[in-house]
Amino acid sequence: MNQEFTQNQLIRFIYQETSTVESMVINEAIQEDIHLRRNHKRLYEGYKQMPKATFSPSDAAIQNILRYSKETAVQAH
Repeated sequence: MNQEFTQNQLIRFIYQETSTVESMVINEAIQEDIHLRRNHKRLYEGYKQMPKATFSPSDAAIQNILRYSKETAVQAH
């Protein structure tokens, strides 16, 4: 089977957003196709250079959320 893969599919593969079956097919194709392997390597190198986002709210943000939740909570009867 000779299937063409888009850059979008390779990016989804790099970010582990593909199904198990799709990942297996893409991985096999990367092993067999030198051009696809080079394209994947180029995209993966770019991925590694991107800054990683961290999601840690400040203590003030957490307190604001908790205060809002307390103020708007429905009273149990």
